[in-house]
Amino acid sequence: MAIARHEHGLQADLRALLSQVHPVFMLPPLAASWFGAAVAGEFALSVGAIHMTAIFFAVYTAHVKDGYVDFHRRGEDDDHPMTIRGCRLSLLAAGVGFAVCTLTLGVFVGPGAALVTLPTWFIGYLHAPQLDTNPLTTTLGYPSGIALALLGGFYVQTTEMTAAILGFALVFLVTLAGVKIIDDEQDYAYDRSIDKRTVSVLLGRPRARTLAFSLLMAGLVGVLWGTVDGLFPPSAPAAALAFAPIALVARRARPTIATMLLIRGAYVFLAVLIVAVWFRPLSGTPLPDITVLGSYTYLATEIVFGALAFGLLRYAGALRQSARTIAALYPIAYLWDWYTLEIGVFEITMRTGYDLFGIPIEEHLFMIVVPALVLGIHETIRTLSAESDDASRSDTHR
Repeated sequence: MAIARHEHGLQADLRALLSQVHPVFMLPPLAASWFGAAVAGEFALSVGAIHMTAIFFAVYTAHVKDGYVDFHRRGEDDDHPMTIRGCRLSLLAAGVGFAVCTLTLGVFVGPGAALVTLPTWFIGYLHAPQLDTNPLTTTLGYPSGIALALLGGFYVQTTEMTAAILGFALVFLVTLAGVKIIDDEQDYAYDRSIDKRTVSVLLGRPRARTLAFSLLMAGLVGVLWGTVDGLFPPSAPAAALAFAPIALVARRARPTIATMLLIRGAYVFLAVLIVAVWFRPLSGTPLPDITVLGSYTYLATEIVFGALAFGLLRYAGALRQSARTIAALYPIAYLWDWYTLEIGVFEITMRTGYDLFGIPIEEHLFMIVVPALVLGIHETIRTLSAESDDASRSDTHR
């Protein structure tokens, strides 16, 4: 069949076909399909397997088409294991396989199952050369595929869409969009030389990184919002807590290392969410009740967050400058606080009962701790951004 370029024979053709199965990018969509089934609760293995197979063919199509375009049409890649005929036959076979799976879902589950699955093939087939030349579509292509795989995995089990599954899909779309921007940064120099408009080329590397990690942060905060709102299980924030330190380390790493860290972090993120959804380890467990501290409850929280603020300001080397800002802000905050307490806007119950200059002593600390924490976060972000920008400029000059 002349599928392999460098060798001949059945084994060589099989190796060429298997070369387009890239586990790093193949496993997340397949896992997302089963994650959708896990969110559904009890699920049918047969239907789940058919949907997962459809997603496999869609992602395989993307890999083959991308390699075909980049090597045989654009001449961007140095080598490719498959001939032009081999690529076309593989695309045809993957398309047929996807069509069979999608039609099967349509017959045994319903038209909606086929409709929610169908876009994944179009995303895969059109990835190159149509979608990978626009900064929006090149960034959102893979994350959209993951989100659709998740939605489809849920729908084929339940024939409905819920706020919970839409929330999970949105979290993955936003989070993985941030990862994709960093991934594209690896090819910044080459993409810029051929006028390929990725986000890094369009915005520049420093601003693209800021956008990428802003999206990551939005996705992780989205998990918290979904949990507080009751859409996600109580243990779901553990996934964000597991991913956040990895993202923080990646923030200062070079593009290749940052991408490796973030992709593996995304694996951890997905794995912890699967555990949270399937086993629900904290369901029925009440929130920790720190009111056991009695009248010292409010004071204790101020000590904890005050220590955090102090640590951030010390790390950023901004203790002295921040002290001046807080001192200038204090009189305004004092008048505002005294007035609102005086007219009964709010009431503080878990406090020591000691007043100073007409307001609780805890409020005096509050007016120091909150600005200090804001300034600490601001200065820390600025410090990390400056270090990241220096690293980016250093890489650019190499």
